[in-house]
Amino acid sequence: MAKPLDSTLLLPLLLLTFSLTIETSWCDPRTQVVQFKCGSQLEHNRTQFMSNFISTMDSISSQMRTTGFGQVTVGSGPDANFGLAQCHGDLTLLDCVLCYAQMRTLLPSCFPYNAGTVYLDGCFMRVQNYSFYDEISGVDDNLICGNRTVERREYGEAVRRELKGAVERAVAESGGGFGRGGEGEGSGEWRSGVLRGGGGLGGGGVFAGTAGGGGGGGGGLHTGCFVRYSDVDFLNEVVGSGGGGGRSRVSGKVIAVIVVLSVAVLLLGATMGVYVLKQRRMRQKRKALDYAVEMEMAITLHNSLKFEYSTLQKATKSFSSENKLGQGGFGMVYKGSLADGREIAVKRLFLNNRHRATDFFNEVNIIGSVQHKNLVRLLGCSCFGPESLLVYEFLANQSLERFIFDPILGKELDWDKRFEIIVGTAEGLAYLHENSEIRIIHRDIKASNILLDARFKAKIADFGLARTFQEDKSHISTVIAGTLGYMAPEYLAHGQLTEKADVYSFGVLLLEIVTGMQNNNSKGSEFSDSVVVSPDHVEIA
Repeated sequence: MAKPLDSTLLLPLLLLTFSLTIETSWCDPRTQVVQFKCGSQLEHNRTQFMSNFISTMDSISSQMRTTGFGQVTVGSGPDANFGLAQCHGDLTLLDCVLCYAQMRTLLPSCFPYNAGTVYLDGCFMRVQNYSFYDEISGVDDNLICGNRTVERREYGEAVRRELKGAVERAVAESGGGFGRGGEGEGSGEWRSGVLRGGGGLGGGGVFAGTAGGGGGGGGGLHTGCFVRYSDVDFLNEVVGSGGGGGRSRVSGKVIAVIVVLSVAVLLLGATMGVYVLKQRRMRQKRKALDYAVEMEMAITLHNSLKFEYSTLQKATKSFSSENKLGQGGFGMVYKGSLADGREIAVKRLFLNNRHRATDFFNEVNIIGSVQHKNLVRLLGCSCFGPESLLVYEFLANQSLERFIFDPILGKELDWDKRFEIIVGTAEGLAYLHENSEIRIIHRDIKASNILLDARFKAKIADFGLARTFQEDKSHISTVIAGTLGYMAPEYLAHGQLTEKADVYSFGVLLLEIVTGMQNNNSKGSEFSDSVVVSPDHVEIA
């Protein structure tokens, strides 16, 4: 039987619900799509374009939350992203954020084309691969007319007069570029608004096209601005302000009620917060204990995998800097020598959150259950000391990355060795995808995760991001993870994981081995290049 809700929580929950209901009744982000168009030019480098596009969205988002306007340039060259977004001046910041969020969900559907423009009823956004900020007109400019006709001559004159005034106010306004106007006309009233969408305001051109009068409503979508008029009041009222002739809909009593409720909710929320925080800490302690027991039970199934922390500390000379082999995103790797003379590699992880602990347990569980000549061999682990440690066989030549991108060390890899490394890596992936008892997708195939033994035989390492899935599944949906430049564009765009993600990463790795050029290495070039799209422009190593 479900536990009944604590009566002490009912009052603050009711107050909070009531206050949110009042606020929601005024919230109108106006997210109806007026026009949405994608560009016709394909992106140049999918991986770089996707990275720049995501950065553009994030940067504009932070600006929209504070000013209602965002403009940013990310990257350079053919994969650069120029983005601009703006909300109409009658939207509150909350409405603006909601309107922008709707635009942000539409633009990714333009992929793989490198441009898109969205006009919603309350906001506007445009993304291109060139600087368009000073444009005031373009081929996609459009006029929208209503489906009703108003025969009154006075109405047409009022439209022309007030729309002209709204445009003039928008041009005169510093920064915002928004103008509004309105007046009663018989039994109805009309409203107009102008939004500037770039460095210049093409208000004159849009005004000429929309102010002909006659219709009950109309608008103009220009590269430099957005204009609309209607005999229906479509603009939001600004709390405590007439807003360009409009009437305030919020009385002083309602505002007072909101203030009182907000203070009450804040005080009660602070009290509840302290209580909830204490409960959460207690639950976290219980979860940590349960997780430690879970790991201990799993590792007990492989008794040979257990190492004492003190043994590994002694083997690595207390993790001295002279024994350090390298460092990655999840920790540092040290060389060690056991009492029986075996050389080992110890991966030292600082598990500062449950996510890292999950990666640790995932690697132990997966690599401990598979064996292949082209997979690094897990000798054991220690998970109950100050840090969690993974113990691997020691491979004398360390990672492939150490050789192929170094002009001196790279000479040690002749074509025969490089070919054997490519074949060995492919055989290791084929085993993971098809021949192991459970299907495994590595998700992070790259040069630094291919280790080489004394004879330069390749072994795939680092299974922290690996995932397993059943044979009857075509894909699994998961949080996107990996290394940019090695992740398949389809996986980045949709988050659906299949073996093809590893195949794409292997293809990038193969090009790096052949050319000796690191993917997306921007050193010494005007913009980031990629071996994926331009292998004919690089020299063979």
